[in-house]
Amino acid sequence: MNPRVRIDTARTPDGGEMVLYQHDRDFSIKINGQDLMHSRQHESELELARLGCAHLAGRKAPSILIGGLGMGYTLRQALDMLSPHAQVVVGELLGAVVEWNREFFGELNGQPLGDERVDLKTGNIVELISRSKSKFDAILLDVDNGPNAMTDSGNRRLYGREGIRACRRALREQGCLAVWSAEASKKFEQLLMSCSFHVRRFRVPAYKGSKSQSRFVWVASEDKIILPPGGGEPRLPLKNESKGSRRRPRKRR
Repeated sequence: MNPRVRIDTARTPDGGEMVLYQHDRDFSIKINGQDLMHSRQHESELELARLGCAHLAGRKAPSILIGGLGMGYTLRQALDMLSPHAQVVVGELLGAVVEWNREFFGELNGQPLGDERVDLKTGNIVELISRSKSKFDAILLDVDNGPNAMTDSGNRRLYGREGIRACRRALREQGCLAVWSAEASKKFEQLLMSCSFHVRRFRVPAYKGSKSQSRFVWVASEDKIILPPGGGEPRLPLKNESKGSRRRPRKRR
């Protein structure tokens, strides 16, 4: 078995070190020594596209935005699902990730960046979304590590109230927002609901056949009917469930 090889490095906007490794045909990326992504663990990235684009089956010319290129698996799955007349805008902050996709990862997923339906934008995804109004039928977000930022603290804007409202404005009628996360977050799903979204929460495997390692995908829309079936349906706490109004249990004497 060949040893793992350090292929390239890059700096994140926060000054962190991002390192690309290769082990035989597999690739992995670490941020400051922590695992960020691995080419074998891509099932949840495929599920992000499957869940976020499920309502677009049969649409002649849908327009979607993918925030975060990663290793290209979400893009690959979306292209396989959408019509030949679809438009897929991909927003990626880091130029190094784009270069690695073209040079290394494209062999793993059929060179999705070469598809004529793809419009690649390099830069801040929040600014791209904020400039868009009623433009997309779906927005798929796999930026950083989900709502708990790992690569760029600026991504917190995306997963805060300002970013979620910008996503809602950028969606067309009957559009869907799908968000990938490494961890569950009741706080985030309640934020989605407070921004007038109906929400479904899906627990998905990190890689095919995995039962022990899970990731999460939230799918949100103002139109509840178009949400994919299954998953959990979060709810906002009732007023009498708030901390200030909860009754403390009486002490036993």
